[in-house]
Formats: sequence, structure tokens, C-alpha cells
Amino acid sequence: MTNKSLVSINDLSTDELVRLLDLAERFEQNPAQPVLDGRIVATLFFEPSTRTRLSFESAVNRLGGRVIGFSEAASSSVAKGESLKDTILTVANYSDLIVMRHPIEGSARWAAEMSPVPIVNAGDGANQHPTQTMLDLYSIRKTQGTLYNQRVVMVGDLKYGRTVHSLLLAMAQFNASFVFISPKELQMPLELKQFLNERGLRFEEHTELAENIKDADIVYMTRVQRERFSDPMEYERVKNAYVLRRHMLEGTKPNMRVLHPLPRVNEIHVDVDDSPKAYYFTQALNGVFARMAIMTAILGLTDRVK
Repeated sequence: MTNKSLVSINDLSTDELVRLLDLAERFEQNPAQPVLDGRIVATLFFEPSTRTRLSFESAVNRLGGRVIGFSEAASSSVAKGESLKDTILTVANYSDLIVMRHPIEGSARWAAEMSPVPIVNAGDGANQHPTQTMLDLYSIRKTQGTLYNQRVVMVGDLKYGRTVHSLLLAMAQFNASFVFISPKELQMPLELKQFLNERGLRFEEHTELAENIKDADIVYMTRVQRERFSDPMEYERVKNAYVLRRHMLEGTKPNMRVLHPLPRVNEIHVDVDDSPKAYYFTQALNGVFARMAIMTAILGLTDRVK
């Protein structure tokens, strides 16, 4: 994938996914390596971010590179009316790779088509979030020992949740089965369910949480995203639809782990935090190693990794 942008998880073959996970594992074992020495990574965040932006910046710093960019559109020339095209073409002059988060679906693909340097999609609206998917895959493989034949329960905002959309597409490559738990207003989009049907992969849809996680290998919780709703009343109706409590984990499989892309609001109660099945904070740490692997591979520097 040298010098290729990463816009969608579909940009990666199964073999490429596995190679990136293997590379992330090497970085976890030895994270301080000057692989990106002499390289500059631009982080352009047109939407707020904590974990994604800081984990990318941590990854660059651990690899000996330099970071430039902005953390909100208001602090850039976008606030003066500059177009996305002009921003990308300008910043490409100053960097070897651009990491971009943008609220409009398709913006990352558009940016990748015009940019002379690779673009890494750090989330484009409700569409995709492929680097989050890589750290999710890494977390699943670490906790389950394999990516194959997992039963993945996805809970919450499945309509607007770009993290679940990307994860579904990736886990489909490993013969996963899915359980979708959401309010009717936030069900998984029809096109993704058709995608599973076309591949003969099983899925179920439910509206109740507790009784539908007993056979799960992975329970993937998501928050209901206020910023995706144009109607505040619709958000108020569904914002607290699901809250995972520690007692709900009783009777679940010993290997089951709870993941969450974070930030959480109310959907995982704090009494889950000290459960051995809670994995979401380690999952966030895994983002550093996954993003180290992605940037190293895109810039064609894997031969530098020890």
C-alpha cells in the first residue's frame, strides 16, 4: 500500500489487513523506533477529536517524525472561506502524509483524488473510519486469538456510526456473524445488510440489550451521536436507549470483551470499568500501534522497522 491513500477499509485486502496487524504487533513490542525520522505528517481535523488526533500524534512522535496541522476548522483558513481543495493542495506542500477528519461523507475520497500526498481518512461524517477499524481488529485479534468466526454484537447508533460501518465491512472478510441492537430509528443501513446477505453472512436485529449478548465474543458499544442529528427531538428520544451495566455481563462467555470507540456518554456504566471483560481503554492504546503501522506502510518504510 506504499503511497496509497487509506480512505475506506475496503481499500485493504485481507492479506494487507493481516500484514498491518502483524506490523502493529511489532510496534507494540518495540514502540520507540525512528522510522519516520525526516518525515512530516499533517493532521487536519475539521471536527473535534481527542483519541484519534492524539493517538496519531503520539504515533508520529514515537516514530521520530514531526506533526503539523490544526485541531478545529475555526483555527484554520477554512474559517476565512478557504475551500477544502485549496487547504489540501497547500498543506500537501508542507507534508509527506495528511491525516484528515471531516464532517462531510465522501470528503476523504475527494481529498485523496486531488492530493499529491497520501490521505488517511480519520472519519468522514457518518461514512467510514478505517484507522479505528484497524485498532478494533487488532483488539479483537489480541483478545480472541483470531479474527475468524467471531460473533460480534453492535449496539447503539448503527445508522450514523461510521465505526460500526467500517468494522462490519472488515469483519465480513473473516466470516463473522453479527447481532445488531438499536432503536428502530438507528438501525444498520439497508445497504450494509444487503452486503451481508450477498455474502451469505448471518445477522440478527433486536431492540433489547441484555438478553442478546450472552453468546457474544465481542460487544461493541457506541454512543448516540448528537452531532449527526438534524432534529434535536429525535436525539432526545434515543440518546439513552442502551446502558450496559456490570450485572448484564453475568453469564456471558469467558472470552467476551466489551469494546467502544469512545468517547462514551452514558452507554457503558462506570461499574463495568473494573470488569475483566472491559477492554475499551486498552483498545484506545492499541490505536497508537495500529496507526504507527498504517503510516509506516503507506510511506513505504516497513524495511526500517526492527
